[in-house]
Amino acid sequence: MLTDALLDRFLTALTPLDPVAVWAHGSLAGGDYQEGRSDLDLIAVLSSITPRTVWRLATLHARLRAEPLSGQLHCTYLTPSADMDGRHLTWAHEELFKRPVTPVTRRELHDFGRVLRGKPPAELLPPVPDRDLTDFVVRDQRDFWRPAVDNAPLWNRDVWVDLGLLTFARASVTLREGRLISKREALELLPGLGAPVEVVEDIRGRRYGDPGPAVENRAELTRGYLGPAIDELVAAY
Repeated sequence: MLTDALLDRFLTALTPLDPVAVWAHGSLAGGDYQEGRSDLDLIAVLSSITPRTVWRLATLHARLRAEPLSGQLHCTYLTPSADMDGRHLTWAHEELFKRPVTPVTRRELHDFGRVLRGKPPAELLPPVPDRDLTDFVVRDQRDFWRPAVDNAPLWNRDVWVDLGLLTFARASVTLREGRLISKREALELLPGLGAPVEVVEDIRGRRYGDPGPAVENRAELTRGYLGPAIDELVAAY
């Protein structure tokens, strides 16, 4: 697989930095990975991150740009003493920046993280209390996704339709049952949650089959469903 070749190349390039651990999360760890469609979501733990380390990481990723699927490889870099509430060096979308490692990501790592090298997550990451997970999911729906619903131009893009609906379904299960589910499971649940079936099938075709013509009024259908659905979910918690 192209994915395995890219991971091997990445791990080999990272070896001189002597990583304490490298883990996969998201679809790659959860069994829902679709080569060429899913992101490669990784976490690497390094003993320290200095300005020279940042330069070496930027060089490493720049050299991988010619590799197939490299644009989908995203990696966040931590140290063993990292503050989990802080923002951490990340390579994604062809650049280095800083972003948090969310409670959802940390719970994924504990529940089904895939160890690519070194120590398992349980030895380096503190556990995620249920309340922290719940609070984050509510904030994410209330403070990020709900305002985004009102920004109509965003929803003309596939990524917003897909992630908006799938993230809502996953959030619903996490809040009601305390567990994490895959995007495939979320897709199966969406019709039962009242999502527009034609849009769900549109997502299914693009993610798991042969994409067909875009559903007419897809953006309006998605926004018309998600706004009230998010409001109801947030109000319950």
